[in-house]
Amino acid sequence: MNGAESLVRTLVKGGVDVCFANPGTSEMHFVGALDRVEGMRCVLGLFEGVCSGAADGYYRMTDKPASTLLHLGPGLANAAANLHNAKKAGSGIVNIVGEHALYHIKYDTPLTADIEGIARPFSHWVRTSPTAKTVATDGAAAIQAARVAPGQIATLILPADTAWTEAEGVAETPETPAPQKPSSETIVAAAKALKNGQSAMLFLGGRALRAKGLELAGKIAAKTGCKVQAAGGTARIERGAGRVPVLRLHFVVETALEMLKGTKHMVLCGAKAPAAFFAYPGKPSVLTPDDCEVTTLCPVEGDPIDSLEALAAELGALNEKPKVAEAKRPDRPTGKFTLDGLGAALGATLPEGAIVVDESVTTGRGFFPFSAGAPPHDWLNNMGGSIGFATPVAVGAAVACPDRKVIAMVGDGSAMYTIQSLWTMARENLDVCVLIFSNRSYKILYSQLADVGAANPGPRAIDMLTLDRPTLDFTAMAKSMGVPGAKALDLEELTKQLTYAMSQKGPYLIDVVM
Repeated sequence: MNGAESLVRTLVKGGVDVCFANPGTSEMHFVGALDRVEGMRCVLGLFEGVCSGAADGYYRMTDKPASTLLHLGPGLANAAANLHNAKKAGSGIVNIVGEHALYHIKYDTPLTADIEGIARPFSHWVRTSPTAKTVATDGAAAIQAARVAPGQIATLILPADTAWTEAEGVAETPETPAPQKPSSETIVAAAKALKNGQSAMLFLGGRALRAKGLELAGKIAAKTGCKVQAAGGTARIERGAGRVPVLRLHFVVETALEMLKGTKHMVLCGAKAPAAFFAYPGKPSVLTPDDCEVTTLCPVEGDPIDSLEALAAELGALNEKPKVAEAKRPDRPTGKFTLDGLGAALGATLPEGAIVVDESVTTGRGFFPFSAGAPPHDWLNNMGGSIGFATPVAVGAAVACPDRKVIAMVGDGSAMYTIQSLWTMARENLDVCVLIFSNRSYKILYSQLADVGAANPGPRAIDMLTLDRPTLDFTAMAKSMGVPGAKALDLEELTKQLTYAMSQKGPYLIDVVM
């Protein structure tokens, strides 16, 4: 058994049985080991950013890490943007990054790079295996690190000679430390803050936004009269009919300030205190009112479900009945595209168990109310802000949940960052419907020009924000990668196409030409 095989066997034994891969020469012994080891599903991506995004989506839906297989420093660099998104979302990933043989590095050949230096900003844990004898134990340590709550990025660098040299065997993955529970003093302080009724807010993030956490939050709200609010960036919200509804904090500063207006006491559970996405001249960075007292019940790395349960018990709220969303769909919209009409089309057609991966950025900000009463579904958002997120994450979600329909919503500009995802969807026959909102521009940046004080932009500035000359043909691109699709030019056609896509298995693309 060589080092690469000892690593693959250690990964499988440790529960890491999916690998999203874009290998090169230095990773060939890992690839070869796949033929000798049962239990590892390897999914090929045509770009490393697809692999890292897919691993993010896989973790969000399974709460267990997948691995990536990346080619030296440049391959890791290509994966970095979606590793950034995964890190912000608290997704656990084990990155396996190939390296030159240790004795070869000194020759500074073309792909030589400081891989550890590239990895550190996007990883919680980084290690280079020094010998084949340590590869298995290093792999086990990477798995343990990736499982640390809420999920961490672990990057293991595998020099080629440690991969091909004889190894000693398979390693056991150590137990992962449990997240720290809140102290009794913390629970009492949070309970006291929420007893102030309508001036109090329970601000949720992370796993607090799963059905169990929302149910507990709903019980607490029923008991105290506090408002329940989700953070702006959310890794996964379980929502729909029968679940406690919650709105995300809005991206636009003025709207977010209005949502938080009057809050005197804010209790954080699985979320950081709200701050503006960017700095804007003359606008605040901190979004809570000046006189708002903020109490942390559970930090991002804590156990939000356990914390909410303890808080509900302290308040005597465990037997309260929370308010839940009624089963109600919007009417099927017709006519020209409007933002409300787009939201209604989605809400009218979402199947039960759907997984919505949302990178609609500008178009989809107001979609939530239209799907609040749709059948139970999950909604995944981009917490890191790096675009090219939705279609790779949809790949990972579909691999994780093959019996559920995945809907990826993405703008045309963002879609072009990781358009190679379509090829992987076709190759793996993944059940993903991709909605491209084609407004022929980086539309969000029009409003951002004004928000940062760049008023009255001229033709050269505007030209940097448009996606024409030539116009992108997404149905043709999809067809070339094995994904069928169609254009929708109005709401009636969109609803028709969505209805068709939801009734079929396998990938499908709808180009919403706005």
